[in-house]
Amino acid sequence: MSDAKPASSQSEAVSHLARVWGNLPGWGSLAAVNHGTIGLRFMVTGMIFFLVGGVLAMLLRTQLALPEQDIVSAETYGQLFTMHGSVMMFLFAIPVLEGLAIYLIPKMIGARDLVFPRLSALGYYCYLFGGIIIMSSLLLGIAPDSGWFMYTPLSSSEFAPGPGSDFWLLGITFVEISAMAAGIELTVSILCSRAKGMTLSRMPLFCWYILVMALMIVFGFPPLILASILLELERAAGMPFFTVAAGGDPLLWQHLFWLFGHPEVYIIFLPAAGIVSTLIPVFSGRPIVGYRWIVIAVILTGFISFGLWVHHMFTVGIPQLAQAFFSVASMLVAIPTAIQVFAWLATLWRGKVDFQLPMLWVSGFLVIFVCGGLTGVMLALVPFNWQVHDTHFVVAHMHYVLVGGMFFPLIAGLYYWLPLASGRMPSPVIGRWGFWLTFGGFNLTFLLMHLTGLLGMPRRVYTYEAGLGWDSLNLLSSIGSFVMAIGIGLMLLDLLLHFWFGQRASVNPWKADTLEWTLDMPPAQYNFASLPTVSSRHPLWDDPQLAERIAAGQEGLAEANSGLRETYGTSAISAQRERLFHLPGNSWLPLYSAMTLAVVCISLLSRWYVLALLAVVLTIGLLLRWSWENGGHPSAAPLQSSDPGQRIPVQKEPVQKGPVQKGAGQELPLESRTIDGPGRWGMIVTMLANGALYMSLLFGWFYLWTAAPQWSAPDTGPLPLWLLLLCGVPASIALWLFHRLCQRLAVGDAQQLQRQLWLSTGFGLLHFLMLLVLFMMAPLDYTESAHDAVLMVILLYLLGHAGLATVLTAMQALRVARGYVSASLPYEPQVIKPLWFYYLAVYWISVALFFMLPLGWGALCCI
Repeated sequence: MSDAKPASSQSEAVSHLARVWGNLPGWGSLAAVNHGTIGLRFMVTGMIFFLVGGVLAMLLRTQLALPEQDIVSAETYGQLFTMHGSVMMFLFAIPVLEGLAIYLIPKMIGARDLVFPRLSALGYYCYLFGGIIIMSSLLLGIAPDSGWFMYTPLSSSEFAPGPGSDFWLLGITFVEISAMAAGIELTVSILCSRAKGMTLSRMPLFCWYILVMALMIVFGFPPLILASILLELERAAGMPFFTVAAGGDPLLWQHLFWLFGHPEVYIIFLPAAGIVSTLIPVFSGRPIVGYRWIVIAVILTGFISFGLWVHHMFTVGIPQLAQAFFSVASMLVAIPTAIQVFAWLATLWRGKVDFQLPMLWVSGFLVIFVCGGLTGVMLALVPFNWQVHDTHFVVAHMHYVLVGGMFFPLIAGLYYWLPLASGRMPSPVIGRWGFWLTFGGFNLTFLLMHLTGLLGMPRRVYTYEAGLGWDSLNLLSSIGSFVMAIGIGLMLLDLLLHFWFGQRASVNPWKADTLEWTLDMPPAQYNFASLPTVSSRHPLWDDPQLAERIAAGQEGLAEANSGLRETYGTSAISAQRERLFHLPGNSWLPLYSAMTLAVVCISLLSRWYVLALLAVVLTIGLLLRWSWENGGHPSAAPLQSSDPGQRIPVQKEPVQKGPVQKGAGQELPLESRTIDGPGRWGMIVTMLANGALYMSLLFGWFYLWTAAPQWSAPDTGPLPLWLLLLCGVPASIALWLFHRLCQRLAVGDAQQLQRQLWLSTGFGLLHFLMLLVLFMMAPLDYTESAHDAVLMVILLYLLGHAGLATVLTAMQALRVARGYVSASLPYEPQVIKPLWFYYLAVYWISVALFFMLPLGWGALCCI
């Protein structure tokens, strides 16, 4: 192209980008934070766990192939059943889909990386170590056997006295940290770093699905995190949240678990459906029908899914009105799902379908998932649910929905994006054999399990008598499972062999329309040689020269002059470039932090509480050290001037060459020179997740108060209300001071900034110390009363947040002294402000609902 840079100049720019964005060699690769590396690690690790879970499933089907077999004992069968479900749900399905999203999202939205690269790396290591902790219980022969849903009291100390349940609870909580990190990372990255011109109405559908999935993780995972913490506190410290005699209720676990569990079904389904919505237009050769309707359907699915949790609890004795409500809600969710299915079918109908290997797996998905959806509507009917609850019918339905709804689209996506990652094409012959064996074996296995369930075969039984009508059906199901295993083995063999023997892929081999296919195959660590501008929903179809302009360095940020990793920050809705992000490079801090968290978990498992406390302190220190290298720190913003009053240089957006030139030449400040940026967005999303955790605790409080059969509360509160009200005054003053200094910073006024920060810190510290004294003086019998145990948890929650807000405020004062926060660097206090607002709101709500309301209610009842 005539407008292109000279070849030598562009080659030097690309070499510089490669040096800045490259991973460290050898063992140094463990410090990598690049989204491509982390995403691939998630997927590879998830596939290894998938193989483990598949082997466990084969053992289960071997045991059930014939009646009255004793290949494994009842106890071993319970462990295999529990670990199979746990591995597939927690260690395979969600992490693999998160890994795929982490790998693809920056490439699809035209960015060089996610906005919190170290957070992605921390998430991976938490996932890896948590998975190892969970699997080690199986290797040690002490795995939990209470089911992957860990219902109480079966998982409580009385019926599960060994450490198996503790391995599960601590390991799963560790894994949930990983999921939450990915949810926050993906949400903020999609909203804040899309390519210029990629408005929300032009965003690829896959990104919409991932955005909704990430937000569902933010709101859906905290209930399980809380439930795991409460059950571990009951097992380790004797706090009776689920013990009826002490005022608890085992059904609280089911409510908290399924508040997470049913949204999780859609957390798994939505990214898979996003793959389908991406592939069908490509292999149909036309845009998808009903883009806006699909977006609305995806958002509605996310909302409705949070109102379905009692769908799994129709037989526990809830009121009939509640059963009717949740039955209707369970059928209502089929509407947005049907919108997506009809849009897919309409696109296929109006296009010319090319049934290549990815499209074959999509076709299998459509058949299996629709069948699973039909049985889901059947299970939403309460009378039918009563008849087949806890039978193999439910097992078959779940596999049709989860395997059909997630695994088939996942493999379609792997085959579709594999050439991007490897530069080679898979084998169509081996791939088709793998598909048909998997498809046939799956249906032979689980279609027949519907019949065994209708004939009354319960799930979670390790053997059965002959002559009940289940014999031949179980044998055929087991044969089908091995056929499916052979098919999956062929598919995995194809995926491995193609890296060495696959045919070289051509440029954009599927003739796709999204930005990731403008990249080299395999892509460079920096993704784009220059960051693109888009003007349509299908940039490669509507602008065929875009890939050439990107490679020629004619788009944005073609050089890495600062020596740091850079990408553009854009407005959330209109996708206009507003700022420049300097992203952190290779770092050992995520690995070290995850390792110390693993020490915390192992110490708690071993009841080494002193070591656990030391590891907690070390983890906090590492995380604070991590947070220190942000914002105006020299390693994050080398353009900083030591003189706060001196003008800070800004990055100019280069003039775009080619047909897209609108908005060129705009000056873009670094995020640390603004009052908005990904850190603030990340804090807000984190507080939303925190709020979901708090609301789950509040839900548990009111549930026990209203439904626990032996709930009892003292006539007087454990703490004088006037002391609680007095304690909140310093916190309110601290927030007022902090909010005022943030307002002044926003208009460039930094007079007495350090003094105001220290003053705010002082009031925060006073509040923390007063709250600590109240905590120590509270006469809480937390091992004998569920009421007191809940109050103990809420006081610890408030103490932790008060301490965190105070420490972070003190760090801001120290950073002012180092020149990292000033009138020209006003960003970081804006990041912490949402934490103060959240904490103060939670404090006063807690005083009102946990301490004042019960006393007022008791006085009202005595009238």
